[in-house]
Amino acid sequence: MPVTYAVANQKGGVAKTTTVHALGAALAEQGRRVLLVDLDPQGCLTFSLGLDPNALDKSLHDVFVHRVPATEVLLKVGEVHVLPASIDLAGAEVHLLTRPGREYALSRALDPIKSDYDVVLIDCPPSLGVLTINGLTAADEILVPLQCETLSHRGVGQLLETIEDVKSYTNPALKVRGVVATMFDSRTRLGREVLDDVRTRYGVTVLEPPVPKSVRVAEAPGRGRSVLEHAARSSSAEAYRQLAASLEVAVA
Repeated sequence: MPVTYAVANQKGGVAKTTTVHALGAALAEQGRRVLLVDLDPQGCLTFSLGLDPNALDKSLHDVFVHRVPATEVLLKVGEVHVLPASIDLAGAEVHLLTRPGREYALSRALDPIKSDYDVVLIDCPPSLGVLTINGLTAADEILVPLQCETLSHRGVGQLLETIEDVKSYTNPALKVRGVVATMFDSRTRLGREVLDDVRTRYGVTVLEPPVPKSVRVAEAPGRGRSVLEHAARSSSAEAYRQLAASLEVAVA
């Protein structure tokens, strides 16, 4: 059975898109069939894969609004498939608000194709709106990227409350797999203090290893590549490989 992960944190700039792309690339390296879903109207994942969100014939917007089958929107980039996004997806969010069963739009779109993959990774937008609710409703487990800096974890409690609401109303089997520590600076105590606080305050697992802060990670999206392709032997790439291997317990 495929495993679907929603990668979510309503705080922007915590490396959600980088994490989705890098984990997808790492799982593909390990022989997994991977589908990436860009649920963010900004289309950052789509852009990071080397696609132009403004030049797409069809996007996830068409799936939600015009009921186009996901198979007609799927694109193959390297060893992964992607359901891409464009700015039109912002309009789809407004459209979904008027539709009965709006929380299940993504689940319904994925159902006919999900069995073709081992892992589905959903890049949720930096908000707790209807698109993110769709991502959480479609997911089996949640990964929470967290920047290892002061105050960065303040939104985690709000996200966990939203997750409890989703479990109550649309997806009772949803689980939090854990926090992915990003932009980690091992030279300071601050990162470890933030992660220890997250563990004790919210009782969530912090997945190992943390992903080191690196200019290589920042460079990769502009070149349409994951950090595994851009800097294959970097410490950040290796961290994502190890994180992907830890997820293999679930997808094996």
